[in-house]
Amino acid sequence: LPLIYFCLTRKSPWVFIGGMRQAIVTAFGTDSSSATLPVTMMCVEKMGISPHIAKFVLPLGATVNMNGTALYEALTVIFIAQLHGVPMSGGHLFLVAFTSCLAAVGAAAIPSAGLVTMVMVLQAVGLDRYAGDLSMVFAIDWALDRVRTVVNILSDAFGAAIVQHISPLPPARTPHAVEMRGLADAREEATSEQDLEGGNRQCEVHQEPEVQDTRICQAVAANSKHE
Repeated sequence: LPLIYFCLTRKSPWVFIGGMRQAIVTAFGTDSSSATLPVTMMCVEKMGISPHIAKFVLPLGATVNMNGTALYEALTVIFIAQLHGVPMSGGHLFLVAFTSCLAAVGAAAIPSAGLVTMVMVLQAVGLDRYAGDLSMVFAIDWALDRVRTVVNILSDAFGAAIVQHISPLPPARTPHAVEMRGLADAREEATSEQDLEGGNRQCEVHQEPEVQDTRICQAVAANSKHE
């Protein structure tokens, strides 16, 4: 996905990942895509993605798009097969990859959900008799699951950015854009006030001769009455 993002948008994926650092830290700490979802939405909107796209793509990705879980299940099944010396043909590898993707889609967005669905992948290639070896993986799964969660939320964010690029919806108003718009409005308001003050001064200049003429006429009229 980072390569697809770079090819389509011609933007550096590292800059995008840097903007997602708050969501990455939250995902690593909570170990849950669902718990990280509000922070992920906030980060992608700061990166200029439309709220309409973020609110549709990210919740869907948190439930369905489990890239880290799919890779984890496939590699673990291949590791168990190699551990027991079971040969894996090309058909078996394809079946492992396909079943891992389906199992990842069905996995819940909660910690260590991939261990439950991994039994399905083992059964698909006839390795269910080695399901007890999952206890070895369970010992380090608490650390691996945090890395998988980070991969999952990053893939969701990249997907939203790609949809934003090909979508006709306008991008979100980033804080920088809002600040620049505020400066422009302030300048327009200051210019309007200056124009208004200049117009009032011109009116005062035009009114001063009339006021002087009126005062002269009043003085002449008063003198004539006295005479």
